Amino acid sequence: MGLSYEDLEVGSRTEVGTHTFTVEEIVEFGERFDPQPFHIDEAAAQTSPFRGLIASGWHTCSVMMGMLVRNTFNGSTSLGSPGIEEIRWLKPVRAGDSLRMYNSILAKRVSKSQPDRGIVTTLWEGINQAGDTVVTVRSNVLFGLRHPQPPAAEAQ
Repeated sequence: MGLSYEDLEVGSRTEVGTHTFTVEEIVEFGERFDPQPFHIDEAAAQTSPFRGLIASGWHTCSVMMGMLVRNTFNGSTSLGSPGIEEIRWLKPVRAGDSLRMYNSILAKRVSKSQPDRGIVTTLWEGINQAGDTVVTVRSNVLFGLRHPQPPAAEAQ
């Protein structure tokens, strides 16, 4: 068994991976999922407030999710997420930018209603090659417990 609830330590920060964005993938993602001119058309993007082509914020989050699943959650007891609390797109991501992703454990607790799993509050950070934080995501993830305790009523 891979990573489980018990392995996650509040206060820990893990480097998850790095991804370099290309013009082709920015345009492809934009055309499919976020067809705003500054994501799909280099000429039109030059006249936008961004002064050039940028990746969709959803693209950066998708890349980060892929890294997290492949490099951290693969083989884990992850049971998915009940939702994202906050996403902040702080700076544009451009072709050639390399984002290094970190995942921090902010809090965790065993579920009261389902004591075979825990709720883990995480913070993802995407940091570019210049050291600038360009995106943060605060979310909750459900993880199975390796050794769940029976509910309090059953334990008596």
